[in-house]
Amino acid sequence: MAQSLVCKDCNTFLRSVKEAQDHADATGHTNFEESVEAVKRLVCTDCGKVCKTQTEQDLHTKRTGHAQFQDKTGEAPTINTEVEMAEARAELNDGGAATDTKGAAGSSTTTEAELVAAEVNEALLQQMLDMGFDKNRAIRAIYSSGGESVDNAIAWVADHENDRDIDEPLLVPKATAKTKLSPEEAKSQALELIRKAKEKREAEERETERLREVERVRMGKEMAAMVRKEEEMRLKRVAEERQREKEEEERAREKIKKKLEQDRMERRAKLGLPLELTEEEKEEERRKEREMAEAEAKRRLPVKPVAKAEKMRVLLVGMKKAHPDQDEALRTAWTTLLKFVTNVATNPTEERYRKIRLSNPAVQQRVVAFTGAVDFLEVCGFRKESDDQLEMPADRWDRLLLEAAAENLNSALTNPFFGAL
Repeated sequence: MAQSLVCKDCNTFLRSVKEAQDHADATGHTNFEESVEAVKRLVCTDCGKVCKTQTEQDLHTKRTGHAQFQDKTGEAPTINTEVEMAEARAELNDGGAATDTKGAAGSSTTTEAELVAAEVNEALLQQMLDMGFDKNRAIRAIYSSGGESVDNAIAWVADHENDRDIDEPLLVPKATAKTKLSPEEAKSQALELIRKAKEKREAEERETERLREVERVRMGKEMAAMVRKEEEMRLKRVAEERQREKEEEERAREKIKKKLEQDRMERRAKLGLPLELTEEEKEEERRKEREMAEAEAKRRLPVKPVAKAEKMRVLLVGMKKAHPDQDEALRTAWTTLLKFVTNVATNPTEERYRKIRLSNPAVQQRVVAFTGAVDFLEVCGFRKESDDQLEMPADRWDRLLLEAAAENLNSALTNPFFGAL
């Protein structure tokens, strides 16, 4: 028994004589043969849509994301062509007799219905045109597939792409032509489409701006992290280089010292003097060593207090995180701290600059009220003399430490990404 009918003009497989008749009406093809090859019946397990070809299945998956299909091709019944043809002829004869009976009272011939261009859903047509389909082909596909979705229209195109008239204008009887929209309805639909397009464009612009801001913040954080890491590596290299130089100088000094000691012993032996130094000579040697050590200390370049500088930065970052949404107040606090530090660094002998009264209302509001501010001053060298007063002793002030504090405060005030990492 036959499983399907095949159109020899376009090689389309059909399930029944009724489908063959519809195909002939739509395309003009009349060359059909029986086939033992069954028409594919691929059923989507998610929505139940039946796809007849692999192309239709791929299009459905691409548009909906449904990827699970059940092949029910083998469940299709066989075709009894003779029975179906007889039924089709009987239906045709019944329709002709009814027409003759109905028109017996009037004229014996009927005028041919007026043909007009088919009308389809404008939104579906626009989608097909955007995909690159020819307008006539798109109208024919939407109209012939029922006008329900673009999926069905594309599947129809895949099944009928070899039809001779697929790109010709589709004309249908005027009685079956779809009713045109009234001007009010057309205007309403146009306004709705414009509104949706505007909302979509605005949403895309907002999303683009959000992504741009996220990228800007990310790049700022990465740049700040790179600068900070590079500075840390530079300080580490400097410290290591100075340590190596110090060790080499120590070894050279020790070598020279041994050589001088050996020369001294040889000279004393030649002069007949005791090999060991007298107390006065030992004291003189110690004095010379102290002078050399002091001269060496003055010669060496100063080293920044890296550990305390990092602790200062941690305290400033903690202040920013402990007081969110208080940017202006934080700037005032940091500016006040910078003023305290600068005053001491520029006027270390002025006692009034080395004392801070914590009970002062202005200091309470600008400094004490912020977490970590007093701790920052203590790291700079201030210490609590009482519950309401900080003081930096004259012998405790350290210019390098105060410069490191000022550098951290300036970074907090000028770097927009300070504390963001």
